Amino acid sequence: MSGVLCTGAGTPVGDAVARALAEQPGVGHVLALGGQAPLHPRIQAVHADWSRMRGVHDVLFGPVCELGIDTVVHGPLHRRASDGGSRHHALDVESTRELLRLAERHPTLRRLIYLSPACVYRQRPGFPETIQEDHPLQLGLGQPWLRDRVEGDLTVCARMGMGRLKITVLRLAEVLARGAGSQLEDFLSSRVCVRALGYDPMINLITPGDVARAVVAALQADRPGVYNIAGKTTLPLSALIAAAGRIGLALPGPLLGPLYGLRARLFGRSFVYGVNRDRFHYSGVLDGARAARDLGYLPREAAL
Repeated sequence: MSGVLCTGAGTPVGDAVARALAEQPGVGHVLALGGQAPLHPRIQAVHADWSRMRGVHDVLFGPVCELGIDTVVHGPLHRRASDGGSRHHALDVESTRELLRLAERHPTLRRLIYLSPACVYRQRPGFPETIQEDHPLQLGLGQPWLRDRVEGDLTVCARMGMGRLKITVLRLAEVLARGAGSQLEDFLSSRVCVRALGYDPMINLITPGDVARAVVAALQADRPGVYNIAGKTTLPLSALIAAAGRIGLALPGPLLGPLYGLRARLFGRSFVYGVNRDRFHYSGVLDGARAARDLGYLPREAAL
């Protein structure tokens, strides 16, 4: 392998992935898009406005060409669910579409690993609580942040098998780490955490280190397709609140949207109850059997 372009540097997941890739003996170069401080002697930081198509082009046909990079590890770059707008859509969706288009005629790129969040899956009463890769996705929702993640995932999946680019989609359990853009991390940042009365869903968590191990496993296995990447920690929401040292309070579900909307306006928080409503009512735990079988990935680290 000649090298990897890793977008999302400067985040817990992006930095963990870049470091893990740099430590692989078969990886010649690691380009970290958006990184600041040096992460590893073999990692080179590169900067571009990824919300502009010109920025995507300049990176791919600049340093990626010069170093002979053959693989991209990419995922949504905008982390605050309370934000929306055309720039954020361009950052998460249009840039991904442009990356796929340019990669098909790129002289060195051969593979794409796309990191997608498990929140793209739909959770409803009567749906299986264990989610496999063919589980329905969240389509038609009005929340821009979640809609962009679903659209990004579908954009990548639609390109599978249509060209020479090998595409692997890793759908990740919730990364509970500061700065990762986790809705649960923001939810747990309050001293009192309010959940829906009468519901206590199971939630699966993963560490940045296990995400990095999954990416390395996907590179080594070189298997295109969609894979659920589960974490080692699965807890009811009430136990998760307690494990974080917070006070849990259950209130009727219709009150939570206005309550957390007020919280966001007063304190600048990014937790949006509309994005999380279904998974705060109904359990949805990723089935990682396919990733274990095809990629050899198993989670190792407890998230709490």
